[in-house]
Formats: sequence, C-alpha cells, structure tokens
Amino acid sequence: MLTFLVRRVAAGLVLLYVLATTAFAMMSLTGSDAARNIAGNLATPAQIAVKKHELGLDRPWIEQYAQWLGHAVRGDFGTSWFGGDSVSESLVLKAPVSLSIVVAGLLLATVLSVVLGVAAAVRRGWLDRVVQATAIVGYAVPSFLMALMLSATLAVQLRWLPATGYVPLADSPSGWLQSITLPAISLAIGAIAATAQQVRGSVIDVLRQDFVRTLRSRGMSERRVLFRHVLRNAAPPALTVLSLQFISLVGGAVVIEKVFGLPGVGSAAVTATVNGDTPLVMGVVVYLVLIVVAVNLLVDLAYGWLNPKVRVR
Repeated sequence: MLTFLVRRVAAGLVLLYVLATTAFAMMSLTGSDAARNIAGNLATPAQIAVKKHELGLDRPWIEQYAQWLGHAVRGDFGTSWFGGDSVSESLVLKAPVSLSIVVAGLLLATVLSVVLGVAAAVRRGWLDRVVQATAIVGYAVPSFLMALMLSATLAVQLRWLPATGYVPLADSPSGWLQSITLPAISLAIGAIAATAQQVRGSVIDVLRQDFVRTLRSRGMSERRVLFRHVLRNAAPPALTVLSLQFISLVGGAVVIEKVFGLPGVGSAAVTATVNGDTPLVMGVVVYLVLIVVAVNLLVDLAYGWLNPKVRVR
C-alpha cells in the first residue's frame, strides 16, 4: 500500500510541475501588460518601464519562472501585483467559498446519481426511460444557463433563496446553506446526469453476471444481493466518472461564482487573468491542481479498497 501511495503522490507532483510551468508560460503569451494596468492609462513610457523592472517583467520568462518556482517550493507564492495582498492569505480566505459550492455539488451529485442510477437499473420500464431522458436534458444544458434560470425563478421571482452573495458558515449556518444552495444545484445537475447514466449501466452489467444468479439461487434476498455485492462491483466505474465530474465542477465553479457574485477562487482567477496578475494566477493554479491531485488520490485509495488487484499494478 505504501508503494501504491508513493507512486500516486509522485505522479501528482509531476502533474503539478507540468501544469504550473505551462500556466506560467501561457501567462507570458497573453499579451496583457500588467505594468501598464498597474501604472494606469496616464502613465508615461518611462513610468511603465520602471514598473516592469520592479515586477521583473523586463527579464525572460524562464528567469521569472525560476524565481517564482524557487519561492513556491518554500511555500511563498508572493503578493498580488494589484492588491498587494499575500497570495496565500487571499486563497485561504477565498477557498472556503469555492470548496463550499464544489463539495456540496459533488455530494448532491453523488447521492442523487446513485439513487437514480440504481433505481433505473433495478426497476427498468418507465422509470428507466424517464431517468435516461432527464439525464440527457440535464447533461445538454450548460451549468451557467441552469444557474441563470434558477436565479431568475427561485431567487428573483419567488424569493426563496438569495440571488447573490455568500454568508460564511461561522456567521450563520442557515445563511451559509441558503447562499450555496443555488450554485451547488447549478453545478450538480450536469454531474448527476453523467454519473446516473454510468451507475445505471454498471449496475445492469453486474446484475447480468453469473455470480449474481448464484447468490439468488442460494436464497439470498434481493436487497442483500444489491447492497452487499452488486453496488460494490459496480462502484469502480462510477468512481471514475465522479472523479472526472469533480474536476468539471471545479472548472464550472469559475463561471458559477461570477453568476451568483460569490467571492471565491474562481472569481479571483478570472479577474487576475484579465489583469495579468501572474502571482495570483499561479497561486490559483497550484491550489486547484493540489485539490484535483488529492481527490484523485482518494479515488485511487477507494479503488484499492474495492479491488485489491489495483494496488499491485
């Protein structure tokens, strides 16, 4: 198991290095003039040149990256060029907002997709057709469009939930739940559609296997066959889809945060990218990659628990 974990962590670090290098190189190619944006439209060329020298933008990007990487490996991601705030502290403040809607969306997607997928696979008939048709519709509608529709109906017209803003959990648990409900639902609908289809297909495949017939012939109840044997064997493909959906939820949160006016990491990433705020963009990239690596590691551990053969590959 230790070797299994070491290999997965090493692969995650390689992925982090590759993506960080790629992101830094792409920031140098965006054409955004951060020095001019900071100095303002009335700044003279000489003032802009001084600002570029202060930020190190007059050096080749590889030197800039080497300097950033040297500080990043020590946990120092620098300060935002525009706000002057520490990147690490800024991410610590914004991370709970993004994690709240992403984790809530993932939990919602997990529960509903398993219930709908298993129900469709076991009951079949009209329920199966309804679940499949609903999944296609849910998968086809973009999350930002779903967010706009939910906001217009449930928040603006019916006033059941707030349309914008975020309430920290420590300030008001009920207010926090209300503020993340619509964003989480907007993110989860697409994930529910994709995962429910995968769960349905996996459960149907397992139900057709010989060992299930054997268990039934021995008099084991349908409930015990389903929950103790079928779901365990059908879980690995569903876990794969859920891990991919988590990455999709993290990416979708960037847009959803803008729609609902949430001060999360996604909103900060959009603003920083437009302004050319390289330190903040790189901090966001590292933060998101670490989350994805951690989730994939948890999924791999779940694979190893469900199927011990995975650990010796």
